[in-house]
Amino acid sequence: MTSPTPPSEPTYADRTFRSPAGLVGGALLLLLICWIGGDAAIRGEGRVPWLALAGLLTVVPLVVAFSLRPVVAANEERIRIRNPFRTITLPWTDVADVRAGYSSELYTHANEKFQLWAVPVSLRQRKKAARYQSRHAMDDPYGKTSVTADVRDTKARTAAADQAVVDLRELAERAGDKPVAGGTVKSVRWAYEVIAPAAAGAVLLVVLGATG
Repeated sequence: MTSPTPPSEPTYADRTFRSPAGLVGGALLLLLICWIGGDAAIRGEGRVPWLALAGLLTVVPLVVAFSLRPVVAANEERIRIRNPFRTITLPWTDVADVRAGYSSELYTHANEKFQLWAVPVSLRQRKKAARYQSRHAMDDPYGKTSVTADVRDTKARTAAADQAVVDLRELAERAGDKPVAGGTVKSVRWAYEVIAPAAAGAVLLVVLGATG
């Protein structure tokens, strides 16, 4: 008689962190660039269309890389950091800390540092959160309220980047209480789909400029 197969643990969808301002700004900038560059490519004369196409080939991938591409995706086993030119996948067992100073950064036990481009730090939001906490402390002088934007205080109102760091730390802490997952290993992949067209466009611009 065969023993019943134990039920597998549920697989949870990735939780993603992105910058709404970066997405909106990048989309508007792309529209502006394509409008100006497309108009020059269609109506331009002589070498202008070629220069416009080379410029579009150089600039568009870079705008996409720095505005639309960055994202942090995390689940119970690993974190995937998609930055402008690299995608880093790490199991939580390799992560030592996640911090938000002037930028959001992840540190590994091997003393490696990776910046989280998808979680930009806004000093304006942080000051606003600090003022809110300060007012709350005056209203409740005996409550446990900090007048600084402590990213460890999840109950206080915090800036978006600080709250994202709190959430990532919680995921890391929960993962530390579970057995090590055998299927997740560290990997780093370069975004050649961004680097190649931008480099080709830059070379084309240089060639056009040198032969002009």
